[in-house]
Amino acid sequence: MEAFPPRLPEQPIFYPVLTEDYAIKIARDWNVKASGSGYVTRFEVLKSYLDAYDVQEAGGRAHLEYWIPAEDVDAFNAAIVRKIEVTREFR
Repeated sequence: MEAFPPRLPEQPIFYPVLTEDYAIKIARDWNVKASGSGYVTRFEVLKSYLDAYDVQEAGGRAHLEYWIPAEDVDAFNAAIVRKIEVTREFR
């Protein structure tokens, strides 16, 4: 993959997380339950782009993420350095 899809109307924020452990927890424990599958991805984003956003703590020090407004996802995608790699899949 080269980009993330636009957010749905009920998804006003895109939440890229900072650690693989947190991504695994979301994919395995939450996404599978909600939709039947969950995926962990790995990608790099230009630091110069991310510097405009603060890292958010979502329920604990191990749960760090960026909150990217839906209207900024195209700019986020443009700041991705290489392809997006799926590293894990849960069903």
